Amino acid sequence: MTDPRHASRTPPENGAYLRQIKSYVLRAGRMGPGQQRAFELYGPRFLLPYDASRQLDLAQVFGREAPLIMEIGFGMGNATAQIAQSRPDDNFLCCEVHEPGVGALLKLCGEQDIGNIRIFQHDAVEVLDHMLPEQSLDGVHIFFPDPWHKSRHHKRRLIQPPFVNRLARHLKPGGYIHLATDWQPYAEQMLEVLSAEPLLANTAAGAGLGGYAPKPDYRPLTKFENRGLKLGHGVWDLVFRRR
Repeated sequence: MTDPRHASRTPPENGAYLRQIKSYVLRAGRMGPGQQRAFELYGPRFLLPYDASRQLDLAQVFGREAPLIMEIGFGMGNATAQIAQSRPDDNFLCCEVHEPGVGALLKLCGEQDIGNIRIFQHDAVEVLDHMLPEQSLDGVHIFFPDPWHKSRHHKRRLIQPPFVNRLARHLKPGGYIHLATDWQPYAEQMLEVLSAEPLLANTAAGAGLGGYAPKPDYRPLTKFENRGLKLGHGVWDLVFRRR
């Protein structure tokens, strides 16, 4: 699963941050013929149009009422497809702007008939702000967001206090946020930011794991992650729940 990214604007101090950030940085990519064909064949079923003028009718778009998990930045969608297939009783609302990735997940959904996924090819922040009411989500997944390694770029990181507060307010009581990263300094920042959000509680608090959670069984190991683990690199999961 590749990285959700957001724009490089410095967050202002007046609270307007949420209206200015993006959940991504748009980067060039070329779609293969299979991905292009997936838009034509499967887009009408799985791809949702962004419309800031109306809230999403979840029962209508999924054809049922079920717990709703939002994934922000699914990359090429392989892990997303596996998670959705392993949790058939949940609905997955997935946001990604990278066109080849959207095409790849559409192809998986269509060829494997994964009926509990719907996709926005749009900025997740705007979807949250305009199409989903608060306390509408049962979970949020953000796996391996861009760590922006250089100190001067840390302000570009997705996991910042205003954004986390926005996510927390969209969670139902008892709903969860699950983050994962393979960059320890970013894991430390994530832990600090989530721990400071009064609406959230750490599920791993007091477990002797330094605040980090064991990897939940539903999150598959990616090829990139497996390669890193074999080289001795760490991966940190964080799971917080809405109070």
